Amino acid sequence: MILRTIFIFTLISLVSCSSGYFSLRNSDRIVFFGDSITLLGVKPNGYITLIKDSLLKKFPSIEIIGAGIGGNKVPDLQARIDADVIAKNPTIVVIYIGINDVWHFITPGQIGTSKDKYEAGLEEIIGKIQKTGARVILCTPTVIGEKKDGKNQLDAQLDEYSEISRRVAQKTKIELCDLRNAFVSYLQLHNPDNVEQGILTADKAHLSDEGNRLVAKEMLKALGQ
Repeated sequence: MILRTIFIFTLISLVSCSSGYFSLRNSDRIVFFGDSITLLGVKPNGYITLIKDSLLKKFPSIEIIGAGIGGNKVPDLQARIDADVIAKNPTIVVIYIGINDVWHFITPGQIGTSKDKYEAGLEEIIGKIQKTGARVILCTPTVIGEKKDGKNQLDAQLDEYSEISRRVAQKTKIELCDLRNAFVSYLQLHNPDNVEQGILTADKAHLSDEGNRLVAKEMLKALGQ
């Protein structure tokens, strides 16, 4: 009975990005808005390319646009949303942000984003997108280090910022793609040696091929696929 309960809990934990209210159309234009993880996502093995390849099989006219810039945090997205998102007339925007907002607290020469500014900034970004009539998917930040059981230096902060993202998604009534939960659950099962990198990331944060595949899978679920 106990083993069965653990098995069911594990299955539930792995279903992190639900296939919510999204119903894609051939005319959709999807913008992926974020930092260097999103910038790298348009490479041949990147998660945006994987999503594009999958969607084009069913929606041959759908448009996929990457709008990632290395080092970006929520305030940077606020500063460039008009030029890099709104001006492109998207019907769907996927926001994947939060790693640098946390990481920069311990990065020399950088400044992290306070929790208040992070929350208010996300709400402003989402509000601007919603005013255009576009739909929004908000992703929780993933990992800075792949050790299990909260052993990475910034795990506690990432959990706090992920909870902020969950709260904002609920408050603004948008779809949440809980990548943080997906990564933690995956590493619990697939990191037996408790290594710091090399499974879902290449350098503790930027995605490996397997990380790109997991993100693509979770985002496709959030898109109703």
